[in-house]
Order: sequence, then structure tokens, then C-alpha cells
Amino acid sequence: MDKEFTSGGDPRRSLELLWGRQEPGRRGPKQRLSTDEVVNAAIALADADGLSALSMRRVAEAVGVSPMSLYTYVPSKAELADLMFDRALGACADPDDSVIGWRAKLTFIARQRWALVERHAWILDLALHRPALGPNLLRKVEMTLQAFDGMGLADDDLNRVSDVLQNYITGAQQSARDARDVERESGITDDQWLEMIEPALKQHFDPESFPTLTRLRETRRRRPRTHAERTASFEFGLERVLDGLEAYIRERHAAT
Repeated sequence: MDKEFTSGGDPRRSLELLWGRQEPGRRGPKQRLSTDEVVNAAIALADADGLSALSMRRVAEAVGVSPMSLYTYVPSKAELADLMFDRALGACADPDDSVIGWRAKLTFIARQRWALVERHAWILDLALHRPALGPNLLRKVEMTLQAFDGMGLADDDLNRVSDVLQNYITGAQQSARDARDVERESGITDDQWLEMIEPALKQHFDPESFPTLTRLRETRRRRPRTHAERTASFEFGLERVLDGLEAYIRERHAAT
């Protein structure tokens, strides 16, 4: 599906709504709902059916108002998506004082983001290059950057290492989501699919030509592709990314 771009509506209106500074509607029936209730209903619908199935009409039905009345709360689906993302992000826990050191803090943050998309897969359908700068997003960005505070990194380095971590998390989340989606739509697991194609594959696959693939295929066969295995793969990759960042920080310190 095509992605929904954050800040795709009126960015000023999104900011007013995100920071709780919106004016009450001047026209239409007296408001009997809060914007929070509208956003929560939209998140529940997106969790169930995906972002592409979300419409202002469906949200209006969910909260029991007419579609026209809903526009007194949120101008369009674009602004609603901004509010949904910031609300969902706000549910992620922040590392407290018991989490010591940049590596432990970034591990905590990454695990929270992994779990977030497990709960709200539709977040991956948002193009976040120009995110609406709501309070929860800014708090999360500040918290991540502060994890590197005192490590001797220049500002440009802070931005780049943050991008490296975010790009890894997003890529791992998308891969896991693709695996879930294809399993749901096909009705079979990856292991069942491999079993199904095995007879045909044997006609074309020469183990002597692909000795490494053959060995790894046998290893994979003994370890079913499950949600737990995908989570373990995420954890392994996260550790390697942090290893790389740690080596980079040591290198920068050695150069000063």
C-alpha cells in the first residue's frame, strides 16, 4: 500500500491539536467528545484493520457522531494520523534512573520501539520523514540524544548515530511485519511453505554448487521460524549495531 505522509495535512493545525491548543469548533453541534476519544477510536480501528482501511466516516461511526461533526474535532485523516502516531509513541516507557549508561538506555529504547510496532503495525505505513513535532515525539528524540550525552560526540555525529539506530529498528520491524503478513494472507507458516516447495526445489537445487546454502538450510530447518525467533534475531542485530557504535565512540575518543 502507499504510505501516509505525516504532516500531510495542515501542519499548523496538527501542532495545535498535538499540543492541546486547539480552539473549540465554532460551527455545528456542541462538542460532546474529546479529541482524545476520537484519536483512541482511530487507533483501535487501525490496529484491527490497518491504516488504509481507516476513514473519517468509520471513526465517526465508532464514536457515535456524524462525519460532519467529526471534522469539528480533527480537520482530516492527515491530521488524525499525526495525532495517532504521537499518542501511540507516548505509550512507550522511558528509561528510568535504574538504566545506567548509553548502551543500556539505547537497548531499552529500541526494545520499546520494537514492542510498539508489535502492538500498532500501522505505524510502519506512515512515512515519517517530516513528522508532526508533537510532545511525545520530541520527548523520545530528546531522550535518545541524551543517551549519548557526555560521550564526546559532535552534534553531526549525534544525528548520524541516532539515524543508524533508527534505521536498523525500522528495517527489522518491517521485515518482521512482512513475515507476519505473508503468513496471515497465505494461511501457512514459513516452514510449511518450505516443505511445500521442497520437492520442486530438489529438481533444480544442486547441493554441490551451493554448499554453504545447503549447510545453512539444514541449520535453519532445525530452528522453526517463529515470533520468538524473529525477536531473538532483532536482539542479535541490535547488539551488533551497538557494538559498532561503541567502537566508533572509542575511535573518536582516541582521536582527541
